[in-house]
Amino acid sequence: MTTGTKISTFLTGRHVGTDAFGNRYFTEKKAKPGQRSRRWVMYKGVAEPSKVPPLWNAWLHHTIDQLPSELQTPHYAWEREHVPNLSGTAGAYLPPGHIRKGADRAATAADYQAWTPGE
Repeated sequence: MTTGTKISTFLTGRHVGTDAFGNRYFTEKKAKPGQRSRRWVMYKGVAEPSKVPPLWNAWLHHTIDQLPSELQTPHYAWEREHVPNLSGTAGAYLPPGHIRKGADRAATAADYQAWTPGE
């Protein structure tokens, strides 16, 4: 995050909440007449959009107007904890047969023998 972003946030933004990952959410102090106030997030650590929880994402995109910290949402037993996008990292999913896993895979019905003329 640049110093300019921090200064701009300090001058024009109002802190409205923080999520479980330490990301801080802001809205404009003074919205222009007839326009919705701008909303943004300042990430803790690496700027990774997949670290934004679903309710905060809905708030950022004006899908909901009430702050997620004020909502009484049920937590279901089947819900998993949020995991950021691991693509491009050492923790990324690699299917069996992937070249980075040794490129060994089981034979399938789609395997074929190339046709050679005259055989």
